[in-house]
Amino acid sequence: MTLVAGVDIGNATTEVALARVVGNEIAFLASSTIPTTGIKGTEANLQGVFHALQVAIDKAGLALHDLDLIRVNEAAPVIGDVAMETITETVITESTMIGHNPTTPGGLGIGVGTTVHITDLDSATPGEPWIVVADAAHPYDVVASVINEASKRLEITGAILQADDGTLVHNRLTTKIPIVDEVRLIDKVPLGMLAAIEVAEVGRIVETLSNPYGIATLFKLDNEDTKQVVPLARSLVGNRSAVVIKTPKGDVQERRIPAGRITVHGEPRGSEVDVDRGAEEIMDAVTSVRAVSDVTGEPGTNVGGMMEKVRVTMAQLTEQQPRDIRITDLLAVDTHVPREVAGGIANEFSMEAAVGIAVMVKTDRLQMERLAAKLAAQISIPVEVGGIEADMAIRGALTTPGTAAPIAVLDMGAGSTDASVMRADGSGVSIHLAGAGNMVTLMIQSELGLDTFDAAEDVKRYPLAKVETVFNIRHEDGTVQFFEAPLPPQVYARVVVLKPEGMVPLDIDLPVETIRQVRIRAKQRVFVTNAIRALRKVSPNDNVRDIDFVVLVGGSALDFEIPQLVTSALADYRVVAGRANIRGMEGARNAVATGLALTWAEEQ
Repeated sequence: MTLVAGVDIGNATTEVALARVVGNEIAFLASSTIPTTGIKGTEANLQGVFHALQVAIDKAGLALHDLDLIRVNEAAPVIGDVAMETITETVITESTMIGHNPTTPGGLGIGVGTTVHITDLDSATPGEPWIVVADAAHPYDVVASVINEASKRLEITGAILQADDGTLVHNRLTTKIPIVDEVRLIDKVPLGMLAAIEVAEVGRIVETLSNPYGIATLFKLDNEDTKQVVPLARSLVGNRSAVVIKTPKGDVQERRIPAGRITVHGEPRGSEVDVDRGAEEIMDAVTSVRAVSDVTGEPGTNVGGMMEKVRVTMAQLTEQQPRDIRITDLLAVDTHVPREVAGGIANEFSMEAAVGIAVMVKTDRLQMERLAAKLAAQISIPVEVGGIEADMAIRGALTTPGTAAPIAVLDMGAGSTDASVMRADGSGVSIHLAGAGNMVTLMIQSELGLDTFDAAEDVKRYPLAKVETVFNIRHEDGTVQFFEAPLPPQVYARVVVLKPEGMVPLDIDLPVETIRQVRIRAKQRVFVTNAIRALRKVSPNDNVRDIDFVVLVGGSALDFEIPQLVTSALADYRVVAGRANIRGMEGARNAVATGLALTWAEEQ
């Protein structure tokens, strides 16, 4: 009798399958899943491996010293998700205008005039329009009183307030004007400069100040100045109110860091593409190189800096030189990122097109052998490196009821998407591609402007709802759910994530439909793209239609909608696809760990 533990070290989780082998018989006793410690394939993984082993051993009612052999996956040669960043043309300072978009304005319409501080109204000249600027030191009733008095001799066309008093001031005015409030950086508002305010009706959005030509009309701009206000106008699209102020000449300068060019090295020939061309052309360049040996970025650019950071990070973790680190695959995805509008008066943001990039890094093949040796020395149990991860996934996937060779397996984890095919005669091929669950989370975080990776992870993994009253919510599919007890006050009128432990409110002011579209689009661009790309590479004739059955395994296959998205896309190729159920009980988890134990038993 031999007690064997298969250990799969992944980007996000470490999984263990504990099995007892007696002659030709193998019986699985327990399994475990623990978050991976450190970057996959590095010494930092040892803590997580030990923890996962201990959990499985305890479930089986055994002791660690009862183990006869530990088999780990060949994780070191390919390491994904080291650095996935949004690559865009960074505008350090970008506009000759500054703008604002508060949520609680006062009044309606458009007001154009010269900015004047509320304390300087007495010296303002009659006969020209004025826009009053008031800081938080002036209460709303004082502001209203001063404006009412000044309106008797001056043309007051609008007001800019620091405090959240727009409606309170407007209600007390004898002559109604548009008011923009919540201007936190009121001291940055230049005085004596031309300004325009626009406030739309409830339920409508600004039309003039979100249009570059509308701004050009109000400020009498020439064609060159109009080009400069495009980022500002774009940042105000969809808002109910806005203010645009002309800055003093020379106040704003512009400096750009280009996105840069990517060079793909390999056989039969390399290729080069500009990141500004977008994800589709980048992926065409990668696909045109049959065997990728390395990917480099143009020095002095955003993408060049990203590639260099990947090499330095991996070199430090694997005790190699950065020049020895090779990037073997790249996934590029079009996305949008919020960028702060330079010169803004209230931390305004503009959504800019960007390209999200994930890379797969190839390191020293001896790295996993060293990791196995250190683990064996620590626990005094033999540790060996098993087969290639994708091949082990096939062996584990074949334990799913109703499956048999020929079969294709898509292992969708956190960092990489692996595909492998086993033909009827037992032969096969496998491929490792960059980009998976963490890439999706990054895109969601970037596009929604979420503060933390964990918040984006929640949006990715769980459905959404809108709390409409203290007794009911409306789910993202439109169905309404009522509750007997009142809901917590912190979730009222908020968009929430429906986690198993309860509702978690999101700190973003977007409708459920918009957040859901961002989530689904990110999953389609990463998982559907990689699924078809991977299957095409492992299929006999580079044609997905040559594969009949596809089994989805890995942590991302447990997602509540990813399997459906992939299955729907593969239906176009007449492929039968579905989520695995490893050993008829583990679901999509534990495929590689199970395969490591099974292959050892078969080899004996």
